[in-house]
Amino acid sequence: MSISKPGISRRSVLQGMAAGLAVAGGPFASSRAFAAREKELNILCWEGYNSAQVLDPFRKKTGATVKAESLTNDPTMINRLRAGEINVWDLINVNNPWARKVMAPEKLIKPLPIAEFEPFFAKMLPMFKWPYKWAMSDDGKELLGSCQRFGPYSFVVNTKKISRKTAEETGWDLFNDPKLAGKYGILESDDWNVFNIFLVAGIDPFKTHTPEEMAKFEETAKRVFKGAKLIGDIAAMNQALVSGEIDLHLTGGTYSVSPARADGYPELRGITPLKGPMAGGKGGISWIEVTSTVNNPNLSPLAIEFLKYVQAPEVAHTVAFAEGTFNPVAQMGNPDCFKLFTPKELEAIQWDSLDEEMARSVEYDIVPDYDKALDVMNAAKRVRG
Repeated sequence: MSISKPGISRRSVLQGMAAGLAVAGGPFASSRAFAAREKELNILCWEGYNSAQVLDPFRKKTGATVKAESLTNDPTMINRLRAGEINVWDLINVNNPWARKVMAPEKLIKPLPIAEFEPFFAKMLPMFKWPYKWAMSDDGKELLGSCQRFGPYSFVVNTKKISRKTAEETGWDLFNDPKLAGKYGILESDDWNVFNIFLVAGIDPFKTHTPEEMAKFEETAKRVFKGAKLIGDIAAMNQALVSGEIDLHLTGGTYSVSPARADGYPELRGITPLKGPMAGGKGGISWIEVTSTVNNPNLSPLAIEFLKYVQAPEVAHTVAFAEGTFNPVAQMGNPDCFKLFTPKELEAIQWDSLDEEMARSVEYDIVPDYDKALDVMNAAKRVRG
């Protein structure tokens, strides 16, 4: 996939100048830069790892200054590294294909020490059994990142309005039903919305598309966006579901609906369709986060320590229920971690159906013609007004 590469920002130019001055200063300057970073850690991530609940204990433990910036789009984060911020960040937390297929080949990340991290995988849920594909390089020789949060992510319904059975059996065709126009929302998430518009059109997102398929994608995007009651963030979608303003929303799952479920609205549920147009006839898409060390020339030694820190049962539980969204974590395979989850917390993350929903989902992947599809989708949003 070709991700658009933005121009170098003023901030990036200044960072580049600073890096150049360090080189000009010789080995002592470089040593000073590394020493200065022993108490500094910068994380580029999805929300959760930027939570004070996760970071404050690590700050206290290390006495370090830890900064974390949260974004909601993998390509944007990767473009930040490409634009010069490889000198800024120590850790990057994105969905599963990017480390193996993009960041490692472009030398944007550094491998992790296998001997130190392989034992952690032995305590993860069975699907993460070593050597876990998305954490490894293509040749299986390098460990590119560590895994933690994951889950199915398709769409969300209010089961008092649309039953779980109907939603699972009808699947993406719900959004083709003219009777539901004006009764659904669209969660702002460009990459996932591209996936889902393809699925509503009955097309596998994760392949190169014909002109005819792109034409159908365009028609579907215009219709779906025109029929949406609202477009907004996770809080807006959950509030609209609770108030009855909408009955369902496109792009969503445990990640988005879990806060509302935890607040006492179990009728709101992430849905994974029973069937769909993807490999094996699967109807849903799942995501798995992989956190990698950035190929920063002055990488903070705290990067490795942080990745180990979040493996501890208590910290993994905190990550799972960090403010913002709640999610299952790979470390729930460790009994010492699993026992920390209360029945209410397990209900919030739909633990009762997690295995079956993951089984009927394909794993998040890269759309070969994503840039073109994104342009078409954004044009459909503009037509909506």
